[in-house]
Amino acid sequence: MSVALTQSDIRLTSPAQIKMAELLTQVEDNVQGVRVFASPGGCSGMSFGMTFTDCINPDDGVLDYQQFKVVVDEDTIGYLRGVEIDFVDRGNGGASFVFNNLPSSGSSGGCSSGGCGGGGGGCS
Repeated sequence: MSVALTQSDIRLTSPAQIKMAELLTQVEDNVQGVRVFASPGGCSGMSFGMTFTDCINPDDGVLDYQQFKVVVDEDTIGYLRGVEIDFVDRGNGGASFVFNNLPSSGSSGGCSSGGCGGGGGGCS
């Protein structure tokens, strides 16, 4: 059984929720939600991103939104607790998801990795 996350754990702004719901209408029906992940190698040791996922593991944290779920594995939530994910459209094709309020321990607020990749991933 997955663990329920709260808005204090991770939060999506209204523009991010709207864009995420829009993107989910363009993918396969078996997508369970959007997996937020951390991977080593960013400018301060960690890089953050999102991908569609077709499964939710028993130890995943899940935050339910009206039209989709945000899924975070137990190892990643420590890096993301308190993070706000926003969607910013700068025009001329310069739109991206931005991670705000990243913890200062081992990560940098200037190193956000955005965009939802192909379906799946993150399942064990």
